[in-house]
Amino acid sequence: MEGFLTIKEVAEKWNVTPRRVQLMCSDGTIPGAMKFGGVWAVPEDAERPADGRVKSGKYRGWRKKSAKKDA
Repeated sequence: MEGFLTIKEVAEKWNVTPRRVQLMCSDGTIPGAMKFGGVWAVPEDAERPADGRVKSGKYRGWRKKSAKKDA
């Protein structure tokens, strides 16, 4: 398929796991990604979407804090 890359190629290009790219495709965060049969195809010019996961540690230990309030 001309103009498209496989999940494995995109994962190597963006330095992430192939599973992470599959999740981004199924969530719709990669514009233009299409599924042909059981295989995802990502446009060559697609840019890596921003990572929306929380990495600041802001929520570390939140369960312990809420348990102290309840007691």
